[in-house]
Amino acid sequence: MVGTTESSPARRTGAAKHVAVLMGGWSTERDVSLSSGRMCAKALEEKGYWVTHVDVGRDVASVLAEMRPDVAFNALHGPYGEDGAIQGLLEVMAIPYTHSGVLASSVAMHKLMAKAVLEDAEVPMAESRAVTREEAARAHPMDPPYVVKPISEGSSFGVVIVPEGANAPSQDLLSDDWAYGDELMVERFIPGRELTCAIIDGNPSEVLEIKTARRFYDFDAKYSEGGSIHVCPAEISPFVYQNVRMLAERAHRALGCRGVSRVDFRFDEKPDGTGELICLEVNTQPGMTPTSLVPEMAAVAGMDFGALVAWMVEDASCDR
Repeated sequence: MVGTTESSPARRTGAAKHVAVLMGGWSTERDVSLSSGRMCAKALEEKGYWVTHVDVGRDVASVLAEMRPDVAFNALHGPYGEDGAIQGLLEVMAIPYTHSGVLASSVAMHKLMAKAVLEDAEVPMAESRAVTREEAARAHPMDPPYVVKPISEGSSFGVVIVPEGANAPSQDLLSDDWAYGDELMVERFIPGRELTCAIIDGNPSEVLEIKTARRFYDFDAKYSEGGSIHVCPAEISPFVYQNVRMLAERAHRALGCRGVSRVDFRFDEKPDGTGELICLEVNTQPGMTPTSLVPEMAAVAGMDFGALVAWMVEDASCDR
């Protein structure tokens, strides 16, 4: 795959910091990344930066070597963009970049490794186990209800929920068009409210609740207009609210994240529920699309989208 580039008019002035916005790529999250990247590039152009749009291909090293940007704004999602790969390339090329570094990105992207680190930091996680796709389709790996997740995917791609009372595992896992790998994680299903908190410059944002008519916050709920309703600040008890913020910051620090991250939770507050607050995952490359959560949480704190992405550029560095 060969990448493409497109520069903004600010290039002609020669005075602005040159930002290469990395987007697209070839993961299953390509379209989400393009949406994030275009929004970020537009906002940076409006802030006066010299911006080059880079649709990342496997020739990205030669593209960046010729371009010689001051900063790489990483708007990639999924494998190769979120898992430490592009971060390692940028380190070798000594190009300052946004978001988390090599180790934090790779560990956070691998769900089982991230879970081990977070459990050691006393962040509550759901019981889980590693299985192959064949094992998950052959017999229940744990008593239903449970969730089957690809080890290293985002945007809820490949997530399968096996409901309580299911007689057999989901046979969708054996589909010929399955594109999410053979290494999976099976995790106890946590019912309840969907909560999230961003960490910006090491500080927790306000807590946001996601409400959707769908069974969980899947791809359509995330990115379709009207797919979900966001309530920020979340209408939960002060104790739970502060606990979410505290655990989000702890998770961010435990993984060694930098810049901006987002930490997702489930809270089971039903009368017959457990009262559990469980961390689902840490996202080191949260979406920056028109329906994304981090820009909304930042806005509640008084930081508009342009100010947020400009801060990310100024925060960029190597050795993250």
